[in-house]
Amino acid sequence: MKILSDKNNLQILHEDNHLIVVNKRVGDLVQGDKTGDKPLSDVVKEYIKDKYNKPGEVFLGVVHRLDRPTTGIVVFARTSKALTRMNELFSNRETHKTYWAIVKNKPQNPEDKLVHYLKRNEKNNTSKAHIKEVPESKLASLDYKIIKELNNYFALEINLHTGRHHQIRAQLSAIGSPIKGDLKYGFDRSNPDGGIHLHARKLGFIHPVSKENIIIVAPVPNDVIWNAI
Repeated sequence: MKILSDKNNLQILHEDNHLIVVNKRVGDLVQGDKTGDKPLSDVVKEYIKDKYNKPGEVFLGVVHRLDRPTTGIVVFARTSKALTRMNELFSNRETHKTYWAIVKNKPQNPEDKLVHYLKRNEKNNTSKAHIKEVPESKLASLDYKIIKELNNYFALEINLHTGRHHQIRAQLSAIGSPIKGDLKYGFDRSNPDGGIHLHARKLGFIHPVSKENIIIVAPVPNDVIWNAI
């Protein structure tokens, strides 16, 4: 997919009167939190304000989030109507999300469906995948396939059926294939940039206003392993 704009460390993948979609980089915080670091939402607001010479406060709704160490597609709403409708699409699972991940340990099966029950630990901000339902757990489901074998790693394509906290990270770790760089879920070394090799690659949905079928693909980060795919 063509990048519409790449200014101020902001890669714009899609932009219209109601939505703006960006390719998040490693370390970007989507929405403000207790760290006080400047979030991506503020950067996008500044971009809109500058591009369209908007006076006063710019409206921008955060539709969904990605973990800070991951990369890829993030959707923001430019109108309250679009925000409400996009929230409904995501909560009703009327979006199609595809991720790419790099793992060192080859999964037992070249493709498979993973079903677990995830229980979140708020204290250390992790989720643990259980085979059977446990108290306060939520059903998590995805399917994956190996799309390329690299020298020391395997590239997986993942389609999410549910959207749970750290779902892909926890489920791949549970089958013995933690994502490259993901110390929190069992990988043995961190990546130099502090990120992990998990990328929100593709998103499909019906536009909340125009009803057009939208398919967005995010270029992978520029590093040796991603470039090998």
